Amino acid sequence: MTWRVVVADRVAQSGLDLLSNTSDIEVVDVAGKPAELDKAIAGAHALIVRSETRVTATLMARAPHLRVVARAGTGVDTIDVPAATRRGIAVMNTPGANTVSAGEHAMGLLLALVRRISDAAAAMRRGEWDRKRFEGTELRGKTMGVVGLGRIGAHVAQLARAFGMQVVGHDPYLPPERAGEMHVRLLSLEALLRAADVVTLHVALTDQTNHLIDANRLKLMKPTAVLINTARGELVDEAALADAIKEKRIGGAAIDVFAVEPLPADSPLRSLDRVILTPHLAASTSEAQERVAMEICSAVREALVAGDLSFAINVPGMGGDLLRRLAPLLDLARRLGRLALALADGPVKAIEVAYGGKEEAAQRPVLVSALEGLLAAMNAGPVSLVNAQVLAEEKGIKLGTKTGAPEAGFETSIGVKVDTARGRVRVTGALIGGSHGRVIRIDDFHVDVAPDGWMLVIRNRDVPGVIGRVGSALGSAGINIASYHQARRSLPSASGGPNDALAAINVDQALTNGVLDKLQGLQDVLDVRLANFGD
Repeated sequence: MTWRVVVADRVAQSGLDLLSNTSDIEVVDVAGKPAELDKAIAGAHALIVRSETRVTATLMARAPHLRVVARAGTGVDTIDVPAATRRGIAVMNTPGANTVSAGEHAMGLLLALVRRISDAAAAMRRGEWDRKRFEGTELRGKTMGVVGLGRIGAHVAQLARAFGMQVVGHDPYLPPERAGEMHVRLLSLEALLRAADVVTLHVALTDQTNHLIDANRLKLMKPTAVLINTARGELVDEAALADAIKEKRIGGAAIDVFAVEPLPADSPLRSLDRVILTPHLAASTSEAQERVAMEICSAVREALVAGDLSFAINVPGMGGDLLRRLAPLLDLARRLGRLALALADGPVKAIEVAYGGKEEAAQRPVLVSALEGLLAAMNAGPVSLVNAQVLAEEKGIKLGTKTGAPEAGFETSIGVKVDTARGRVRVTGALIGGSHGRVIRIDDFHVDVAPDGWMLVIRNRDVPGVIGRVGSALGSAGINIASYHQARRSLPSASGGPNDALAAINVDQALTNGVLDKLQGLQDVLDVRLANFGD
């Protein structure tokens, strides 16, 4: 299979070469050509973007094969992540690749602002020499307030301390012990704004952080304090900021990102003194561009070729190493999910997945994989590890998990129990030799059958002649039997009559032309089901 990767925004050539030099990957570079993107997206399996392209639900709807949306950068606010998740599309980014560049740009803006460097340089070009007019202030001894102490914020805090600044921070998700390691005193946002001489923003854009710095919070800042924003433009109410600077309620601002980009020519920020503006340059260093390109293109390659979703932000708790280790187990879970649905009567109300084994982190991946198989067999639309749990919850299916010892005689086993309004189905599988999956139980019947291709599951009275009649019916229909496993109950029937028996039969093709009905009508056959394992 050839995977098509569409590149919508500029990405360093080294990353594109990494993809192009991978067999089975085709790169379609339409950076700067939005009209061509509309055409190329239809056949895309992966889409790589930066901040220029907005990945909306509408855009993704035009890409029926899309599996990955990758942002060559930190934020994903230009991507409709909920819509992608529901479609089963993994959303990836490179949160650490531009840490150094973004941190250094924030400090560069700060130095330029407090030392009046850009104003002085402009005056020199005009032939002036005015040392007194451009007197600045030192950073040493001042207080830096870092809002958001992720990778970039932490790096800025480190740089600030190197300049001799005191550092306070605000991050509701940062453990106090981690703040202590960083030598950062945690404060509420309001207390930080009151205390800081420099406020620098390093948070993602969410509904909660939109206009995080508004007119009311700007009033909390010192009249000498300055604001630095290299994160997202929407974090700051730009009109309120312009007013605060005009009225000299704060000492200035250095801004790299804006709510509307390019920044409109009539923006009041363009005409203000004590304001430095740059055109979204924080990650624009050759080193950062190389790192971002190599990281995101490598992540896309591994996602398509190896199923590695470790860079996906919407597949929590399923790193690439874990998924690789569990690959045979997760494949077995998917197949058990398909089998359970084939045996169930009526809409699924609940599913419980029991994991027995040594891998402590396996419980959630095994549950999601079983859901993936069950929902795929329902024809619930595109289903993957990304959206299986979301789709199940939307359908009102109650989810449960159990852990414990594996089935006797096996090192690793999975049990899938499905409840419907009409009853319950239980199937169990185990790994043989750590890599070979087998179905070892269907309800109360012990079996040993490979979950491959097409499987007939027939319940019948445990009397002579049934196997022969089933084999003859299949043979007459031209259906080849790959394996035939017959299981019987060990306990006598409560009614004193013959027990029920169960046959698990692997066949080489689908049963068409009424063959299932013919089997169902055979003497002593009670029930016939057909499972497709999707091979």
